[in-house]
Amino acid sequence: MKKKKLLMILGLSAVLLFTACGSKDEEEPTEEQTVEAVSIEAPAMVITEEPVAEASEEAPAEEEESDVPPDGMVANPLTGEWIDQSLEDQRPIAVMVDDEKTALPHFGVSEADIIYEMMNSTQNDGVTRFMCMFKDYNSVKQIGSIRSTRPTNLQTFPEWNAVLCHDGGPFWNDAFYKNPFVERFSGTFSRVNNGKPREFTEYALSGDVDKNFKNTGYSKTYNEYYRGEHYKFATRSNPNTLDQYSNAQTANKITLAFHHNNPWLEYNADEGVYYYFQYGSKEVDAGNGNKQVCFKNLLLQGAKLEKLDDHGYMILHTNDGDYKSNPSWKKGGWYITNGKAIKVTWSKQDDTYPTRYYDENGEEIKLNVGKTYVAIIPYDDFEQTKIE
Repeated sequence: MKKKKLLMILGLSAVLLFTACGSKDEEEPTEEQTVEAVSIEAPAMVITEEPVAEASEEAPAEEEESDVPPDGMVANPLTGEWIDQSLEDQRPIAVMVDDEKTALPHFGVSEADIIYEMMNSTQNDGVTRFMCMFKDYNSVKQIGSIRSTRPTNLQTFPEWNAVLCHDGGPFWNDAFYKNPFVERFSGTFSRVNNGKPREFTEYALSGDVDKNFKNTGYSKTYNEYYRGEHYKFATRSNPNTLDQYSNAQTANKITLAFHHNNPWLEYNADEGVYYYFQYGSKEVDAGNGNKQVCFKNLLLQGAKLEKLDDHGYMILHTNDGDYKSNPSWKKGGWYITNGKAIKVTWSKQDDTYPTRYYDENGEEIKLNVGKTYVAIIPYDDFEQTKIE
């Protein structure tokens, strides 16, 4: 695609040019990278074969939760959960985690506050990638493996005032990187000897993120591009059951319209969370005792997919500006929690503005306290999502 045509497609969203995946899952090195990835001698990853304990065996006894934070604690703006007050103004990081089967098992994903999943190519059956958000990143010993960023991620991570953690990508990203609200660490993390090809060996290990902040001079705390409150949360004493909606439907199993990894989520009523599966198996975190990844909230967001060329480069439009010139594009989705689902619409004014989700009455929804999974799904595939 010629640059002139690409500018016309992305101009209203303030995204001039983007990257996407080619016909292979390999990443081309980017010319802008001047710092080699830190290469350290790290021990090979050891994956235990212990089976994951059944969720019901680990369910804690029910306790009445207080809406008053404990001394020295504040609410995490990503989850509503209590975190140490010293972290209140700490910016989160957004880590691009490879979701190709060769990259498994993942490390650190069960400790992410929010996981975004979306296609990164129109080829390879629409292979997806995770963007994992961490507020208290220093509490996680290993995150990854880390790969390159994608167009839709470039529209998404700035709304959290997050620092993007990735490993390069094609030159299509360069114009967007010049935006003053973009700060990122690229290809500057540790290499772990895990017996896999090099592209699957980069991880954020303890101390890597702090070292990157020191080397770049970026602020660890929120800067002038932070828009403040993002998600709205229900209180602990009065959670959002969705019982107030007459059209709420049962949602015990959600099968997602991603065709490469064929993921689904299953509701565990004892714990009140949704467990994630892909490639026919449980999605587990090898860095956290093979704990299965789970979420309190699910947001399924339909978006317009636009191909940028015939090599897999693409974008999922997630800004209002993309829709103003194309009013026929739909902006719908689902909010799922506590075994129920309601239809929602969404809005996002620009790259740094938070995505808002609204119920059928036009009221912004309240998420329940806990981790959230966001799937951004092309509208052509959205109706293939199964909720049962």
